[in-house]
Amino acid sequence: MTQKSNKTKITTIMWDHITPIFDKILAHPFIKGLTTGDLDRTSFQFYTVQDALYLKDYARALSMAAVKAPDEEKIILFNEHSMGCLIEERAMQEHFFKGFGMAPEDVWSTPMAPTCQAYTSYLLSVAYARPFHEVLAVVLPCYWIYWEVGKALTEKGSPDDMYQKWIDTYASDEFAVSVETVLEIIDHAALSLTDTDRSHMLHHFITTSRYEWMFWEMGYKKEQWPV
Repeated sequence: MTQKSNKTKITTIMWDHITPIFDKILAHPFIKGLTTGDLDRTSFQFYTVQDALYLKDYARALSMAAVKAPDEEKIILFNEHSMGCLIEERAMQEHFFKGFGMAPEDVWSTPMAPTCQAYTSYLLSVAYARPFHEVLAVVLPCYWIYWEVGKALTEKGSPDDMYQKWIDTYASDEFAVSVETVLEIIDHAALSLTDTDRSHMLHHFITTSRYEWMFWEMGYKKEQWPV
C-alpha cells in the first residue's frame, strides 16, 4: 500500500483509499431505495434496530476516545458526541420505532446480527487497546461516510417521510460541524506521527469503511445467523 508524504493530510489519503468503497455504498440498493422510496420497510426496520444496538457500542468507543484524548477540549468533545449517540440519534430511532409499532423491549431484546456483532467487536477492541490516534481512525467512517451519504441523498430527496427524516439528519448543518471538527482533529493528530502510526490509522479506517458497506447489506438482506 503506497502512502503519500506526511505533508498530505491523512484524511485526504484516507478518502482516496475508500473512494471505491464509497461508490459501492451509493450504488447499494438499500441506499438507492431511500431516495426512490422503494426500500422495503422491513429492511429499514431491521437496519434501524441493529443501528440502535450498534450506537450503544459506538458511544462506548467515543467515550474511550475521550479517555485517551490529550487535552480537555477533546475530552469534552468526544464525551458530548458519545452523549449525542445515546440521546439525539436515539430520539430519531425511537420516532421510527413508534412508526414500526415496536416497544423499547422489542428493540433491546433483539440479538445483534453477525455483521453488527463483528463491527462493534472490532470497534471496541481498537478503542480499548490502541492509542488515541488509532481510536480516531476506527470511529471516523461512521461520522464521515454518513455525512457524505446524507449530502448525496439530500439532492434527490425521498417521497417517504421516514426515509427523508433519516436523510435530513445526516445532511444537517449540525452533523456537518461535528464531522468537520473530527476531521480537523485527525489531520492535526497525524502530523507528528510516524509512517507506521499513519499506516495503522489507514488500516482501521479502511476496515470500518468496509463494515459500513456491510452494515447496509446486512439491513437490506435482514441478515440472520446461519446456524
